[in-house]
Amino acid sequence: MESQEEHIRRNIHHEESGITFYGNSIHKKGNAIIAMARDYIGKFLMVISSREDGIIAKFSGEQIGDSGVYARKCPMNAANAAILRELFPWTSPVSLRGRKTTIGCGDRLGWASPGQIAAIREFDASPVLAQQSMRELKLTGRSYREVVDDTCFLVYQSGYKDGYGADGDHLKTIEDINVALGAGMPMITLDLSEEMLPAAGQWSEDEVQNAFCSLPENVSRRIEETYAGKTFQTGTVSISFDRLTAKRCAVMYLKALDFAAKVHEHIRSIRGDDFDLEISIDETTSPTLPEHHYFIVRELQHRGVGFSSLAPRFVGEFQKAIDYIGDLAEFERQFTQHAEIARSFGNYKISVHSGSDKFKVFPAIGKLTGQYLHLKTAGTSWLESVHVMAEKEPELYRAMHNCALAHFGEATKLYHISANPQHLPNLESLSDKDLPSMLKLDEGRQVLHITYGSILGDTALRQKFFDALFKNEEYYHERLKAHFEKHLSLLGIHACKKIS
Repeated sequence: MESQEEHIRRNIHHEESGITFYGNSIHKKGNAIIAMARDYIGKFLMVISSREDGIIAKFSGEQIGDSGVYARKCPMNAANAAILRELFPWTSPVSLRGRKTTIGCGDRLGWASPGQIAAIREFDASPVLAQQSMRELKLTGRSYREVVDDTCFLVYQSGYKDGYGADGDHLKTIEDINVALGAGMPMITLDLSEEMLPAAGQWSEDEVQNAFCSLPENVSRRIEETYAGKTFQTGTVSISFDRLTAKRCAVMYLKALDFAAKVHEHIRSIRGDDFDLEISIDETTSPTLPEHHYFIVRELQHRGVGFSSLAPRFVGEFQKAIDYIGDLAEFERQFTQHAEIARSFGNYKISVHSGSDKFKVFPAIGKLTGQYLHLKTAGTSWLESVHVMAEKEPELYRAMHNCALAHFGEATKLYHISANPQHLPNLESLSDKDLPSMLKLDEGRQVLHITYGSILGDTALRQKFFDALFKNEEYYHERLKAHFEKHLSLLGIHACKKIS
């Protein structure tokens, strides 16, 4: 028998005003029907009730009906997002620490979640939908509050009730962490790059010894007693520490690990155990050695740091927007060691950063972790929106492309890529139907990927872009669904049909 909500979803319409409702968002609460909708101008929350008081009175917005049926057109703002979370708790982000496979689905625009969710629904995985770094916030002109609120509305639009995460990505200070926590983000990715001393990896034995001697005596004694001359078995992998390696690890990492312990206690004091802490050690120029990985994890456990995932720096190159660069056999050999270490400690996931479009290594990553992993993507959802413009809005794409070329140099100060824009075909030589081919080239993908800040920072381009995204919303979500399905399939994630 058809439920009341299903009947409402099938029959609700408002043709006179050009309002279209998102079917999955239509829910009845008390004396009101609440749904996401759009008209010719934009998107909003629509609240309809037979009474003027009660649920409808909680929301702020424009009253557009008052003769027997009251209707309120409510903007997607912070106040209405808060009410939505109060009425429908499944629109709030949650800790995913108990989930097996988690996928970071960065959304720099506040538009991508429905397409990402459509893919996730088909697989045994959980999404981190609100994921942004401070750098991304600055370049897009958003705040953590806006990121979380936008996601709240889009989760409601999709009717997704299986739980999603929110990640304050690559944060380095407690001050920035507080901003993310204040916006309700239960996941923090702690970037330890400014607390580590990676240069010590190349120091001479005398230099390491001098630095090691400056450590407190009880600390240096414990490090030598615990690691020097010891071999540890992690599954099929043996991890051996000579005296120099033990001392080098201490010099490189102890300060950073003390900071991680401080951050852990700080987050715990605010959220109790309801959080996910990811430790990021990938922002270095050298791959993370197995001995270093083991040392870091054991020292984190010594400090009582509970963390959900850890991101090593892998061999080869995980550049933005393109597939893996490097020796696949060597990657698999070294990744096996990282996966074995993680498995031996048994309580955290290997996290793969810059994971967008790394199709060559996905099968190995999925197989070697048993799908117990976190994959972090960000720019790939932005690039799908650019592809929509190339295909549907050629004049706008040409303006975006020229803006990207003009600001490419300054963008390379923020992102490491190998693309040379001079290798791209001349834009003027391409017909409109050939424009999407630019995004099949590594150079084109990387140039458009890293210059999103300049494109969105151009006031005229920004307005035209979001107008076009609104116009082509359905197609954008279709592309995202197919793109994320490819990621999840190649990782070997079990396909399933979820209820929500």
